[in-house]
Amino acid sequence: MKNLKAVIIDDEPLAVNVIKKYIKEVKELELIKTFTNAVEASSFVQKNPVDILFLDINMPILNGLDFLENLTNRPMVIITTAHEEYALNCYELEAIDYLVKPIPFPRFLKAVNRVLELKTSTKEIVSEKEEVDHLFIKIDKKKHQKIYFADISIVESLKDYIRIKTTKGNFIAHRTLSSFTDELPSHKFIRIHRSFTVALDKVEFIEGNSLSIEGVRYTIGRSYIEDVKKAIFM
Repeated sequence: MKNLKAVIIDDEPLAVNVIKKYIKEVKELELIKTFTNAVEASSFVQKNPVDILFLDINMPILNGLDFLENLTNRPMVIITTAHEEYALNCYELEAIDYLVKPIPFPRFLKAVNRVLELKTSTKEIVSEKEEVDHLFIKIDKKKHQKIYFADISIVESLKDYIRIKTTKGNFIAHRTLSSFTDELPSHKFIRIHRSFTVALDKVEFIEGNSLSIEGVRYTIGRSYIEDVKKAIFM
């Protein structure tokens, strides 16, 4: 497993220094950035790959709970705070652990190990999924169609349905685009718009905020364009 990229968000210099010191003791962690307030951190966390976030709660301008609630691209989060009363709120926001200051190193290590275990199990599930070369999808009340990943070019959202365009024809299924995309190998397919997921190997060219597949141009949504370019050009 690659080192987990860590970010600290805390307005107390002493607390930041303690967590920095602890991170250095764990070979699987790599500290990439520290912030003294959540407003400055928000843009960085949304735009950069972050695996684990050490987040304080009581901070100026934007507190940790509000920051976490509005974070759409959310890494795994470990809360670090001097206040015990927010524990329930943090777990409702799916924080991995809740550490009360002063934080002893054994307790810090226990929280990090939970993250490492979750990352390992997730990686195993993804690997198993990506070894499969097809899936079955229900296209009417009785029929389940076998579809090979290699045959798919575009998956289009039609409100409560999707249209799967393949080399063998088009198939309509009562599914959401999000749920179907989650079943596709992430290294072969990418969401480019709220209405489209595409096969990376079927992209003919990308120009501006659009790309072409089978001679047809598809618009890349503003919030997707950075991830799409990374996936295509890397």
